Amino acid sequence: MAQGQNRSEHTHGLLFLTDEQLRKGIEAMFFAYRGFTADPDRILAEKSYGRAHHRALHFIQRSPGTTVNNLLSTLGVTKQSLNRVLRTLICDGLVLNEVGTKDKRQRHLSLTDAGRELEQALSNAQRDRMRAAYRQAGAEAVYGFCTVLEAMMDPELKKHYDQLTGGDIV
Repeated sequence: MAQGQNRSEHTHGLLFLTDEQLRKGIEAMFFAYRGFTADPDRILAEKSYGRAHHRALHFIQRSPGTTVNNLLSTLGVTKQSLNRVLRTLICDGLVLNEVGTKDKRQRHLSLTDAGRELEQALSNAQRDRMRAAYRQAGAEAVYGFCTVLEAMMDPELKKHYDQLTGGDIV
């Protein structure tokens, strides 16, 4: 960037980005993701858990009583890999797996108090990082960032996201 030129002036009006600018954006996302997951990864490592455990805890907390099939759809993982994660979380007393009242074949998932406590610690770490980044970037940048995230979602995943969250990020 030229001296005295801020990022907004530098990128204002760019409708098309060069391959180099796109490459830098991809790399920025990789490094941002590493930062975004660093604090939860440390908490998870203490319990010998990984990111799959975190994602399961997050979405079970988001939709208490969700079924295993709904969680499979949300996470986009195989039944085998989800079962491994759920088995650990259930055995460790973090997730309850209850038989459905209307359909005995369904299994409904919810967090125990210990599960909610762990999920809260993981989410707080990410919320703190995201809140600080949003404050530093400013409202216009946050709106733009959220627009970019939504535009990158596959249409089917965007529908799933909209159902889960009620729509727009901000």
